[in-house]
Amino acid sequence: MNVFITKPIPDVGIKLMEDAGYLVAIHNETEPLPQDKLIEKCQQYDALISAGFNKIDAHFLQKCKHLKVVSLFSVGYDSVDIDAATRLKIPVGNTPDVLSRATADVAFLLMLAVSRKAFFNYKKILDGKWDGFEPVANLGQELYGKTLGVFGLGNIGFEMAKKCKAAFDMKIIYHNRKPNGHAEAALDAKYVSFEELLQQSDVLTLHANFTEETKGIFNKDAFSKMKRNAIFINTGRGGLHNEVDLKEALHAGIIWGAGLDVTNPEPMDKNNPLLFMPNVCVLPHIGSATLEARDGMAMLAAKNVIAAFKGERLPTIVNPEVYD
Repeated sequence: MNVFITKPIPDVGIKLMEDAGYLVAIHNETEPLPQDKLIEKCQQYDALISAGFNKIDAHFLQKCKHLKVVSLFSVGYDSVDIDAATRLKIPVGNTPDVLSRATADVAFLLMLAVSRKAFFNYKKILDGKWDGFEPVANLGQELYGKTLGVFGLGNIGFEMAKKCKAAFDMKIIYHNRKPNGHAEAALDAKYVSFEELLQQSDVLTLHANFTEETKGIFNKDAFSKMKRNAIFINTGRGGLHNEVDLKEALHAGIIWGAGLDVTNPEPMDKNNPLLFMPNVCVLPHIGSATLEARDGMAMLAAKNVIAAFKGERLPTIVNPEVYD
């Protein structure tokens, strides 16, 4: 059995597969393989670990229907046609839980940075524009006792809410597909409608999966219903927000600020106006970028491959229907 990996991943995952007796090949080039070349490669292998964004659509899966598993080096699985994989009986695995705290840390970091216009003020030093004390210039806002709205209160959203409640005694409201009883008990979180989430949140943080239902859900209409002092945080997927509408909402003062670890499109152009707004902080999708999180992701990705090769259920299966 052999495995193809689209980008280098931490050695701990590679060693796990090699110790199990499997051959591992890695695409080491900076440029990702175009889909036709990836198909050509995968036709020579039994399993794929997809690191980075690779379009694993119905066409790809039909051409590579021999694969025993597609193991994703991510929590999100919007790059995969799950229905097609299920029809072809290809199990798809992902890497949940192990990056929850790291990603929540980045959401918390962005919330704080936006609230104090930190990136903008840092750039002033670089530009030689630190002119001294100005009593009313570039003021931020405090977060104590304010309301955190969580769109998608799963593992990452829970970690973010826990930090905000502990640090700033923030009130927690959330909108999910279904209520989260654990969060309600642990954090006194309150389930609200999407409309109420928009209207009541002082900070609105996004942790939902990217689906057809959530695609572009944070648009002009949504921003218009938010508080004028609201801070918008997205560490989920860039496709959850309409970036043109976000720019307009910030420029017009419809919302107060934004912190993004994901953009739409991605990567962001270096001349994007968002990068020059005083009330915006942008990071280059580093939510899971810690040694601990990436090692955990590598281990899970490897364990999914090993389970598939043994004919066992994947530890973290996205499409359990393949076992029906």
